[in-house]
This record gives sequence, structure tokens and C-alpha cells, in this order.
Amino acid sequence: MTNTDYLKKILTARVYDVAVESPLEFAPTLSQRMNNNIYFKREDIQSVFSFKLRGAYNKMANLSPAQLKRGVICASAGNHAQGVALSASKLGCRAVIVMPTTTPPVKIEAVKSRGGEVVLFGESYTDAYNHALTLEKKHKLTFVHPFDDPDVIAGQGTIAMEILRQHPGKIDAIFAAIGGGGLISGVAAYIKAVRPEIKVIGVQTTDSDAMVRSLKAGRRVTLPDVGLFCDGTAVRLVGEETFRLVKQYVDDIVVVDNDAVCAAIKDVFQDTRSILEPSGAMAVAGVKEYIERSKTGKKPIVGQTFVSIACGANMNFDRLRFVAERAEVGEAREAVFAVTIPEERGSFKRFCELVGPRTRNVTEFVYRISDAKKAHVFVGVTITSREEPEKITKTFNKHGFQTLDLTHDELAKLHIRHLVGGKSPLAHDELLYRFEFPERPGALMRFLASMAPNWNISLFHYRNQGGDVGRILVGLQVPKKEMKTFREFLSTLGYRYWDESENPAYKLFL
Repeated sequence: MTNTDYLKKILTARVYDVAVESPLEFAPTLSQRMNNNIYFKREDIQSVFSFKLRGAYNKMANLSPAQLKRGVICASAGNHAQGVALSASKLGCRAVIVMPTTTPPVKIEAVKSRGGEVVLFGESYTDAYNHALTLEKKHKLTFVHPFDDPDVIAGQGTIAMEILRQHPGKIDAIFAAIGGGGLISGVAAYIKAVRPEIKVIGVQTTDSDAMVRSLKAGRRVTLPDVGLFCDGTAVRLVGEETFRLVKQYVDDIVVVDNDAVCAAIKDVFQDTRSILEPSGAMAVAGVKEYIERSKTGKKPIVGQTFVSIACGANMNFDRLRFVAERAEVGEAREAVFAVTIPEERGSFKRFCELVGPRTRNVTEFVYRISDAKKAHVFVGVTITSREEPEKITKTFNKHGFQTLDLTHDELAKLHIRHLVGGKSPLAHDELLYRFEFPERPGALMRFLASMAPNWNISLFHYRNQGGDVGRILVGLQVPKKEMKTFREFLSTLGYRYWDESENPAYKLFL
């Protein structure tokens, strides 16, 4: 299909039977902080709290009466599923929805409440997709693809049509999250046909960057696994048609991490008092990263106008704990350090005076005596820029306090801060491993049951943070003659793991 074909499809798309023209809202607080004009395209306020109903309904409204009578099937992590379920209800047809087992409960219940028949299968969208194809043939249903379909892409493209109508003035770039690529493909196809001078910039996360890798390889690349925090964009293989359109029309792709997404959720809340889901906030995180990235060059970006598509708000409430904890680090407002101070009179007071309160706020301070000559302190402080942690480290060292910057150390942020002061003379020959597994019932017990009974657990830390995965920190004393068995245990367990035995934070505190 040509760009002209897509333009016609978008202009004639049937979306407004179920969708509303979402507002384009200026974000005053974020704009002032970033020294640019930033707008949110509020697709999170649609009836299914996501843009996905546009493409789903446009596809289904174009099906024949015979196809609708047989019913439809789709695979989705949640938002497309709700769009299909709502559309099926509107058009009076059956809808079978295959969803990954990792889908947040809020999305599963929303699909059921709209009459969708939910089938849970696999850990990722790709697993669910393959199962849906099997059911499609078995039950002779019509498949409604979440992104790799011209009618779906055209439905999503109506968002760009609304943006240009709502803001006819200067726009420098429009940012959109990329999972399979349906949203950005529709937006880019319309923008490049009508206002080609406007940049279209995609946003992916570091652990779900299939489109980025595919563009670099010049062909579609299948990821071995994907991160599940931004579950709405957790796609291992992008679409064939969306890959073609992105390659042709998208100007750039920005990659962000989960901490940046958490910070973006907070940014949107501060300006709108609304809470986006992680995938829904990716475009906002992308705008911020795009601006920050420019500061390292000769021409920092200031005074430009950016539109970010706030594409979803199906947030699982329990996940807010994880978001709140990581947002400060993600927006470069908190740094954490391990500081060694002499165990002598006056040194503690000297260190506190160096930290603040007149210079900056202390966000966390953990200490326990463990040595006659030295004390190890875990401290968190507020910062205003990404460059500050390095400067603070130099300042502490200059004043005689040996300091280690832990701001980007996953072990420190997830576990050490909750276990400071746990050294023991009994923990000799200890191996320390960090494990990560999909957060679901039985996963923790599976881990424990797979261990050899004669391996002594010298340290164990598990904390449910409301995130996409469960995290365990384990200290193990394994007899040397059983190290081969231990390595086999690691390779067959099926969980991601990291050997943290040489981690400096571990050596200081545990």
C-alpha cells in the first residue's frame, strides 16, 4: 500500500462509533522543567482507557456479515483485547481473546466485563499470538491483528489527524510508543503525507526493543525474551507491514529504561492528576530522553514543541509501589551511595553536615555498626541533574569519606538498601546470586524445590514490589565437590540470574 492509500484509509476510518476525539493538553509543569513546549495526546481517557479501540473497531467494522457471524479472535496483552471486546459488543458478534498469563488482572477483568471470552496462554504476546492462530483455524474465527493490519493501522492513524486539527501551528516532533508498531505506523503515514516537516519519533524500552534491533539488522528480528513491566509493548517480533512503514516514515527511535518510564508516569500525574500505565507513559519518557540527549551536543533543544501520545491507563494498582520507588531515580532526583566513615567521635556529625540539610535533602540513611574502625553507611540524597552523583562522590572522597556511587546498581536499589548491616562470620565461602522470575503464584516455591537439600542458604531476600517480575537475593554455601551440580542447577532453572559475589556493595554491607 502507498502513502496515498493509507491517507484515504485514515480519512475514511470508522472509529467514532466507539472512540472520542481525545484532547491535546499542554503540560505546564513538565514543559517548564524541560524548557520546551510539551503536549499530551490523551488517549488514556478513551472508554477502554487506551487508543487500541480505534484500530480494532475500524478492522471489525469492515468485516463482512458472514465473518462477523462466525466471530473474531485476537491475541493481546490487554488493551487491544478490550478494544476488540467492546467492538464485538457494539457489532453483536462473538470475541475470543487470548492473553498472556502475565497480563495484569485489571486488563483481564476489563475484557471479561465487556463480554470477551478470555483464554490465558504463554508468558508473552508472541506465545498468545501463536495459540490464537491455532484456535482461529480450529473454530473458523476471523483474526483481528493488534498491529500488523492496514485497517488497524489506519484506525490508529486517526490520532495524528486529530493532533494536526487540534494544533495547526508549529510542531517539531510527535512521539509514540512502539510495541508491534501499529500506532506509530498509522501516525507516521498520516503525518508524512500531510505535514512531512514534522518528525515522528518512536520510543522503546531497553528490554523490549525489537523494532530498534530490526532496523539495525535490516530485517525483522525476534527477541529471545522481552521485559514485562511495559506489558502493552512487550512484543518479541514486530509486524511485517509496520516494519516497512517505520523504516520508510519514522525519523528516529529513542530507547528508555523502566526507571525513566516510572518517572514519566509521575510527570503526567503532576500535570494531569491521571495515572498512565507503563506503556502509556513511554512517549513522555521518550520526549524527556530526546531533550536530555541533546544536552551532550553542541545545540541543546529548547523552545521546541513536542506532542507525546499518552496511549494507555490500564495500570494494575499494586504496580504503583514499584513505580513510586523507582520514579525518583528515573527522573534524576535521587542518588544513592555507600559511604565509609571512620568509627571515631565527630566523624558522623561531620559527614551529616557535608550532606545537608542546607545543600540537599537526605532521602534515605541506613547504618549499623559492624567494625571497630570503620562504619558503612547507605545514604540517598536528592539531586537535580544526571551529572550530580559523580560530583557528590568526588566531594565525599575529597573530605575523607570513601564513597561508592550506587545510583545505577540494581543489587543496591533492589536488595542491599533493605539488608544493610548483615555481615556474619558464619557466612564463609558464600556465593551470592540474584534471580529474576515472572511474578506469578508458585514461582518462588519452584525455585526452592529445585535446590539440593544439602546446600546451605546463608542469606535470602525476597520482596514483592508490585513489579512485572519477582526478585530474590540468595547467599549459598555449596560444597566444592558439588559446584558442577550447582552450575547445572543454574542452567536448567529457567530464571534469569546474576552472580553478585564480587559486587562491591555486597562486600561492604553483607
